[in-house]
Amino acid sequence: MKKLYLSILGISMLALGYSQNSYEVVTNKKGATLGYSPNSGVTILTVNGLKFKDLNKNGKLDPYEDWRLPADVRAKDLAKQMSVEQIAGLMLYSGHQAIPANAKGFAAGTYNGKTFKESGLQPWALSDAQKKFLKDDNLRHVLIVGVQSPEVAAKWNNEMQAYVESIGLGIPANNSSDPRHSGQVTGSTVAEFNAGAGGDISVWPDGLGMAATFDPALVKQFGHIAAQEYRSLGIATALSPQIDLATEPRWYRASMTFGESPELATDMARAYIDGFQTSTGVDEIKDGWGYKSVNAMVKHWPSGGPEEGGRDGHWAFGKFAVYPGSNFETHLKPFTEGAFKLNGKTGMASAVMPYYTISYNQAKDGTNYGNGFSKYIITDLLRDKYKYDGVVCTDWGITKNEGKTPGDFEGKPWGTETLTVAERHYLALMAGMDQFGGNNEIAPILEAYKMGEKEKGEAFIRNRFEQSAVRLLLNIFRLGLFENPYLDPQESAKVVGNPEFMQMGYDTQVKSIVMLKNKNNVLPITEKKTVFIPKTYIPAVKDWWGNWSQPRLTTPVNTELLKKYYNVTEDPSQADFAIVFISSPYNNNDGGGYDKNDRKAGGNGYVPITLQYGTYTATDAREHSIAAGDPVVDPSITNRSYKNKTVTASNTMDLKTVLDTKEMMGDKPVIVVANVSRGMIFNEFEDKVDGIIVRFSVTEQPVLDIISGKSEPSGLLPMQMPASMSAVEKQYEDVPFDMECHKDTEGNLYNFGYGLNWKGVIKDARTAKYGLK
Repeated sequence: MKKLYLSILGISMLALGYSQNSYEVVTNKKGATLGYSPNSGVTILTVNGLKFKDLNKNGKLDPYEDWRLPADVRAKDLAKQMSVEQIAGLMLYSGHQAIPANAKGFAAGTYNGKTFKESGLQPWALSDAQKKFLKDDNLRHVLIVGVQSPEVAAKWNNEMQAYVESIGLGIPANNSSDPRHSGQVTGSTVAEFNAGAGGDISVWPDGLGMAATFDPALVKQFGHIAAQEYRSLGIATALSPQIDLATEPRWYRASMTFGESPELATDMARAYIDGFQTSTGVDEIKDGWGYKSVNAMVKHWPSGGPEEGGRDGHWAFGKFAVYPGSNFETHLKPFTEGAFKLNGKTGMASAVMPYYTISYNQAKDGTNYGNGFSKYIITDLLRDKYKYDGVVCTDWGITKNEGKTPGDFEGKPWGTETLTVAERHYLALMAGMDQFGGNNEIAPILEAYKMGEKEKGEAFIRNRFEQSAVRLLLNIFRLGLFENPYLDPQESAKVVGNPEFMQMGYDTQVKSIVMLKNKNNVLPITEKKTVFIPKTYIPAVKDWWGNWSQPRLTTPVNTELLKKYYNVTEDPSQADFAIVFISSPYNNNDGGGYDKNDRKAGGNGYVPITLQYGTYTATDAREHSIAAGDPVVDPSITNRSYKNKTVTASNTMDLKTVLDTKEMMGDKPVIVVANVSRGMIFNEFEDKVDGIIVRFSVTEQPVLDIISGKSEPSGLLPMQMPASMSAVEKQYEDVPFDMECHKDTEGNLYNFGYGLNWKGVIKDARTAKYGLK
């Protein structure tokens, strides 16, 4: 029998490691490096000269504490030791947490009953609410949003990891984040990019912008860089990539996707996940997993792209995904051929998130539940047919009750509206779900356990809970968090937003920009001529929770930055050319498609989503919606059609700005820069302007690099741009490439894969591989 020795804390600890930011580091000559808090009660065990953490503080080496064993063996051992309450806590995924907890836009939080200011604590302190859900609810999966700085994030991570190490079985936290590398910032506040200065985090294009590069290798490089930055912030799981096919041009979440091509989205998904999940060399622990790996939670199974009428599933008015083209299987391809068939050693995405939507009439069992509640969608299809055995986590808030009207931003229990919160948890568990996004409270899961105990027996429901626990624990073990979840704040500051990463992000921003029009080769404008840039009117808009912003008039690009390229004037008569910055048309009413005032006036509440600036009347819309009915909120509505209803884009003034600028400039060139987030109709102004540049939420400087000729455009359209709203109404939500596209004055069709460089229409290896045949 192996002899086991306990190390003595105190002076003898100096021989094992060193103190750093209130945690200790212990090295093994041939094995894992350990990190632990001396205040957590954890001690170091010595077995045959090797060091191990005694996480459950029982004085012996348990299999789950033995870093020499395979991750699955350790996970199964730990799952058997866990109480029902501890497993239920592991199934929780927190609501959004800011660092520090009193960050702008979030509740101030209290610290030992005092406000943040009164407490005198540092920004990285845990709030009372955070301590409660970590201890009382056994929660270990935390969603991080705002981050004050890399140093603060690292120190907050250390505070939290020390806290959870001190309780229960010492299970570390698995922190996560939604995508945080996009350049969606206000141009007037952005100064000149300087790679040497570094930054808080590297800035890259969003999903559509990445897709516009048509370069999976570049996306893999992004994943590798982003993973290093995430781990330096204490983030071990990325709630990405979003690989829904953007076959419905009105869907506002198209901006986060890789476009509408099944082939391109599949390759992009695979590259993205390989970049995030794969560790190599000394960073690898086993099978590609290791200290630089980040779990990828791919979303949204089985695709939220084909939203009926473009309405989004965050609201009851958008609860249905429809398939008028019988094209359900095509939407699975980025998952089944991409996310689940990686080139790297990790094999497949470690987690999957289904979307809120009901995949209408697709379940073979005849049910129409939201995807997270559907046994057919999760067990029969995802797990049994496609052999996926990773974590499946609900989208945020599906077990909560919906609002009083279809336009309220509340819970999203689509298809299960009449069930209780606990019954929804039980239904989801029986469907095959492992985790509940946005749920900080353990009680409904424990109630669901009792339901299973009564219906299926204790042995069955205990085994079902352990099955999910093993999946969830694997994603923590494989990243080395049980050995050392702590960070060196100074090292984090060096990694996050370092000059090399910033430069790579900037270069990719440039590559994502698409030139659609270049009449008479007006671009590039290489001489330092005089430019007029009209101000941009930003209308009042509602956020998801119904709060209105203030309308404002703003300068769309930093003036000092602009002066490095051109002379600047506010008098169009003195300018040689003009650049007009606009955004693609958007709607005030949330994701669009529903108007409470229409319902109050006796209508059904459903209105068009427009992709044009001018007033639009939906004369070509369907007479009858494909899906209808809402058993709780509005059961009287059996037809969600918006035929013959009229809407106007919130930013209709963008069109007037373009047309007014053209009138002011006369025969002098006018260049339009459109920030595009989904499909956009160009026929309202295209024939009046000389050049059109499309960007996908990147900053202004890369655009100026293109216009000035410092860089050459190379991006390609990742989705079709419609000829008209009539073309939009006639296309099918679930079918790619089925829309009439805009044709400009130069004879070019704004189709998928189209883009210009200085020589003309781009034809290269990318268009040969992914372009339309």
